[in-house]
Amino acid sequence: MKPARARLAALGLLLPYLRPYRGRVALAGLALVLASGLVLGLGQGLRHLVDEGFAAGSGAALDRTALALFGLVAALAAATCGRFFLMSWLGERVAADLRRDVFAHLLTLSPAYYERARTGDILSRLTADVALLQALTGSALSQGLRNVLTGAGAFVMLLVTSPKLAGIVAIVLPFVIGPMIGFGRRERRLSRTAQERVADLGDTAEEVLNGLRTVQAFTHEPVDRARYAAQVEGSVAAALRRIGTRALLILVVILLGFGAVTFALWVGGQDVIAGRMTGGELSAFVLYAVMLATSGASLSEVWGEIQRAAGAAERLLELLAERPAITAPAAPLVLPAPRGRIEFRDVTFHYPTRPDRSALEGFSLTVEPGETVALVGPSGAGKTTVLQLLLRFYDPQSGRILLDGADIARLEPAALRGRLGLVPQDPVIFSTTARENIRFGRPDASGAEIEAAMRAASAEFLEALPEGLDTHLGTRGVTLSGGQRQRVAIARAILRDPAVLLLDEATSALDAESERAVQGALERLARGRTTLVVAHRLATVRRADRIVVLEGGRIIASGPHDTLVREGGLYSRLAALQFEA
Repeated sequence: MKPARARLAALGLLLPYLRPYRGRVALAGLALVLASGLVLGLGQGLRHLVDEGFAAGSGAALDRTALALFGLVAALAAATCGRFFLMSWLGERVAADLRRDVFAHLLTLSPAYYERARTGDILSRLTADVALLQALTGSALSQGLRNVLTGAGAFVMLLVTSPKLAGIVAIVLPFVIGPMIGFGRRERRLSRTAQERVADLGDTAEEVLNGLRTVQAFTHEPVDRARYAAQVEGSVAAALRRIGTRALLILVVILLGFGAVTFALWVGGQDVIAGRMTGGELSAFVLYAVMLATSGASLSEVWGEIQRAAGAAERLLELLAERPAITAPAAPLVLPAPRGRIEFRDVTFHYPTRPDRSALEGFSLTVEPGETVALVGPSGAGKTTVLQLLLRFYDPQSGRILLDGADIARLEPAALRGRLGLVPQDPVIFSTTARENIRFGRPDASGAEIEAAMRAASAEFLEALPEGLDTHLGTRGVTLSGGQRQRVAIARAILRDPAVLLLDEATSALDAESERAVQGALERLARGRTTLVVAHRLATVRRADRIVVLEGGRIIASGPHDTLVREGGLYSRLAALQFEA
């Protein structure tokens, strides 16, 4: 377990985000000090009101002291208002900047990271954990500092008013601070556990809702409902353990703090009766004692918030500490003019989550500019892996991959991917309009270019939607059929106008009529550019310049369709199964 200082050091995450707003931080600090000083001034105002107004029996003196006390209250209200606004503004601004940076960092992480990370946990850190830091910056931090200043000032005023009674209160202070530290450590541990249980809930909900059609098709609702309900109860139990710890802390602090105040008040009452104190001094002492006790009770709650925020900061720091596996070199090569020549040289690769099995083994392949090469073979042969390595989603364990003679490991990833256009097997449709989904291929494209890409992909059905290309397609394109989603993805790739076209089962979701139209569009698009096609359906690749057959991550045959059929072997068997069927 980390020491307390190391745990709280995680809150240093906030410093770079507060630094740009140091002017507002200074103003908020000034308002905080001013408000604390004015609160302490209330005690002296009360003493004068009692001794010079009530006790003296003078109406004019009472008016003067009451008016002065009201002026003090008005100044306190203004200072508190300023402190609240400035700190709340800082909380919102820091949270926004932190979310932006965390999200930007997430976009740099490679697919390898997301193979082992849980999406629900990541989203929990991006939302709930940042919200805890926002609450700390915008509220809890200023409250804590205010209570520290007010409590320290109140104790000084207690000493000034009555050293004897202040001594009684001082004896109790260690018994208040001790439980705060002990309970605070426990609450931080429990808080992190509670945050992790909330992340579990998000992970489960996202998984089930994304697969809702499958869940309902298999009548799996009762199982998922029960699983989620059990996780909810686990989350509640973890939260209740944290709440119970904080409740005990509040009980101890209030009992000891206000118990000491009550005892000091009894002793002070004896002094007033004996004439050793005035009523005004006792009134001021009571007010300062209540301030001290209230500050202590509030600090116990703020300390809990600080512990929770420290746990959130640790989780965010863990996320920000993740380094992308794919990075740009210090001095990246400049890509030559686009030709589209691809070369794999003795590439061996295994996925990070499957280190005992190679997806590609000694893989070598050269694709000349303008050539269309189809990669075929059984599932798991390594076909899609070839595309993922070319996109540099992963780096091979050995071997080199070249684009137009440049080693892609020495290129800026964005520059490399700018030369490539991908149509995946399972196209991603974003929760926006059809126009913006196509524009994803080239954000600066004009409306005319978007419409041309749509027609080239045989996606004219989009014009028949209620608002045409400006129709919102829903989450993950839920309003479209599988074939329609595929044609939107093809339009996106056409708009990109890449030097190298990567088709990963690009027509797998289309009916026969749509496939014929899209195949013609893809053939027109492929003219003059290099095309790598991954396909299970051999009918879609019969006219490829070359067909490369993979099995177990290795090339076992290569050539035109007719030649491979005559040679026999795996391709011939696959062709017989598909074409005879």
